[in-house]
Amino acid sequence: MIIQDIDKGKSFDWGKTSSDYAKYRDIYPQEFYDCILDLGLCKDGQNVLDIGTGTGVLPRNMYQYGAKWTGTDVAENQIEQAKKLASEAGMEITFFVAGAEDVSFPDNTFDVITACQCIWYFNHDVTAPQFANMLKPGGKFLILYMGWLPYEDPIAGKSEEIILKHNPEWSSYGDTVHPVWVPDQYKDRFVIETQKEFRVDIPFSRDGWHGRMRACRGVGASMSPEALAAWDQEHKAMLEASAPESFPVKHYISFAELEVKKG
Repeated sequence: MIIQDIDKGKSFDWGKTSSDYAKYRDIYPQEFYDCILDLGLCKDGQNVLDIGTGTGVLPRNMYQYGAKWTGTDVAENQIEQAKKLASEAGMEITFFVAGAEDVSFPDNTFDVITACQCIWYFNHDVTAPQFANMLKPGGKFLILYMGWLPYEDPIAGKSEEIILKHNPEWSSYGDTVHPVWVPDQYKDRFVIETQKEFRVDIPFSRDGWHGRMRACRGVGASMSPEALAAWDQEHKAMLEASAPESFPVKHYISFAELEVKKG
């Protein structure tokens, strides 16, 4: 995938990260899921479409609350992992490969559409009206994000420095607590009902944080094998020198709840 406004147009492929993604990216705390449930969403028989589902982290963790889930992702390897993990857990979730722009269901199909960690990758001119049409009257589009805080957390800050050393084109550094992005195209078809941000500390082991960082776009999805090997060695050394075996990393959660406009 190549998007000119991301990583200076450098290509990335989430499929390269799928094994790490499946092992290390299931890290959202219960507070993350509770904020969705508190909105009355993704539960009790609702029909939910998760766009950019990756390995199905959101549907698999919210399956217990009773929604009917469908997950899509552009990366075939991600969907293979999602199907495997759901099957092993005995979960009936439909997963299939498709870019966000190519997902097509009849009008008024879903109660909720979710987009977690992926809103930047869509062609919003296509997806905004498409999502609105696929939602039932009063349906919700939920944009979700969780990011680490490099200026507040020393381990996160050092990790970013090492990524940039080996991949200077990476553009997702320097995050601070702020509202999740709602592209203007959605404001024509939706009303923003809720926007909220809150802080969380996420526990990691050295191996868990290393794997989580390797699974990010700036590392496993885009580095050459040589750069990845050099990053791997330097990042492990940094953790051994700077971090205890277990430690928290400061993060924040940000979400926006949008409702389809009437009429």
